[in-house]
Amino acid sequence: MSETNKTISVFGLGGLSEIGKNMYAIEYGEAIFVIDCGNKFPDESLLGIDLIIPDITYLVDNKDKVKALIVTHGHEDHIGAIPFFLKKLQVPVYATSFTLGLIEIKLKEHKLLRETDLVEIDSHTELEFDQMEVSFFKVSHSIPDCLGIVFKTPEGNIVHTGDFKFDLTPANDRKSDIHKMAEIGREGVLLLLSESTNAERSGLTPSEQLVGEHVIEAFEKAERKVIISTFASNIYRVQQVVDAAQVTGRKLALLGRSMLNVVEVATQRGYLDIPDDMLIDQAEINDLPPEKVAILCTGSQGEPLAALSRLSTGNFRGVDILADDTVIFAAGPIPGNETNVTRIVDNLFLIGAKVIYGAESSSGLHVSGHGYQEDLKLMLTFMQPKYFIPIHGEYRMLYKHRLLAESVGVEKSNTFILNNGDVVDLDDSIARQTRTIPVGNTYVDGIGIGGVGEVVLRDRKQLSEDGMLVIVLTMSKNDKKLISSPDTISRGFVYMRDSEELLGEVNNLITQTVKDFEKSSKSQWSAIKQDVRKSVGKYIFNQTKKKPMILPIIIEV
Repeated sequence: MSETNKTISVFGLGGLSEIGKNMYAIEYGEAIFVIDCGNKFPDESLLGIDLIIPDITYLVDNKDKVKALIVTHGHEDHIGAIPFFLKKLQVPVYATSFTLGLIEIKLKEHKLLRETDLVEIDSHTELEFDQMEVSFFKVSHSIPDCLGIVFKTPEGNIVHTGDFKFDLTPANDRKSDIHKMAEIGREGVLLLLSESTNAERSGLTPSEQLVGEHVIEAFEKAERKVIISTFASNIYRVQQVVDAAQVTGRKLALLGRSMLNVVEVATQRGYLDIPDDMLIDQAEINDLPPEKVAILCTGSQGEPLAALSRLSTGNFRGVDILADDTVIFAAGPIPGNETNVTRIVDNLFLIGAKVIYGAESSSGLHVSGHGYQEDLKLMLTFMQPKYFIPIHGEYRMLYKHRLLAESVGVEKSNTFILNNGDVVDLDDSIARQTRTIPVGNTYVDGIGIGGVGEVVLRDRKQLSEDGMLVIVLTMSKNDKKLISSPDTISRGFVYMRDSEELLGEVNNLITQTVKDFEKSSKSQWSAIKQDVRKSVGKYIFNQTKKKPMILPIIIEV
């Protein structure tokens, strides 16, 4: 690398002051490196929206600079938006073996696999670009093959931790590169970006091995079928379920498309060891004694269309949960999903099932993959950064992480709590945050990307709350007079048979509005639609305190 002095710019297009759709970028000279490209699932206010992905307008405007997409691990909030990204920016994607396997599934669905340059990396990989070298280190998380990233520039080293915790007894015995982290810190870290998800939780994150013991115990106590639900991507947890089934002499059935896909990738790439005769098809479940069957399925977050939700309501064809079956939630609810999970738990209790659920500390069947406060302080101690940006968390988590950084020696003024689009510029090893780039959310609606904006969402909200009133006017093309009485159709506003008096008054008002229009000097159809919409809307609000969407339609005769 030549010794050319350039400004390093660091910013997030997602994952700052929020959980989900992680995407960060480092810009140096004529090169931009993108880290992760995740999606976020919408809440109930975003009606009809399937996914939320980062706004990559800045990257598209500077597409000649974008050199690589580097992926830290395979969770949805880090890879879910990759197909949409690659449709606009054809750049190489660097990721570990297991992560690439999950990415390939998505690229096949979007018919992008053949045209995408996928490059496999591991913790020993060193990449050389003009003016920059990129190396990696292993971290423990709740999914295999996770990496932290080191960007080596003439101005100093930038480190991105990825998602991590310090598990000294990991389920797969693939420990974090603690010695390598310490060496990176000794070399000097100008800026550290570190995840903040569990910055509010004291202590150290419990080891994944503790879960395995509890899974076996739950299987041994179960008198009939065992149905266990977890994140499909948590291969360590899946292996623990396989081990428990083997210990207790049960066959294992997999339900849910994502579970089948991920298990196939993990098995093919050597991350999952399943005995040859253990897996059975769902059609074989009822052919075996219930005490000899275990079912591993998706739906631990209460997703309405996932396998567990359908099982809880008896809507999964050919498979039933019966009284005294044991149902295990081997994953904690993500904030915001508690209501959906509770609904499924209630349904299961109504069936008469034995349900094991709750936070990780109460059930012992889940531990977080994100570091608690002591994990975060340990990472800060290893890296000893001059500057610090907490990432991957809501504002209160980022703020708490800043306090943790101060407690281990990072100066308060050297920590930047950012929103998406805020840019930290490092010039001559001095960091400043004085500018922003335009960012926002891009909504995926069916096959449409970005076509849904605030106006459309506002219309959907109005329709969901107050419904719609369609007003059909049959009018003379020549003299613009009504030929017949208006036809008013209510959808989601009022039940027409019970509101004949109200709708009759509305029709009288429409007729009078059209007559007044005839006397005016206006002549355009758009003008009469506006007059009808305004007069009817005002009348309906006075009578009902509702604001339905009013849609006048004129038929010319």
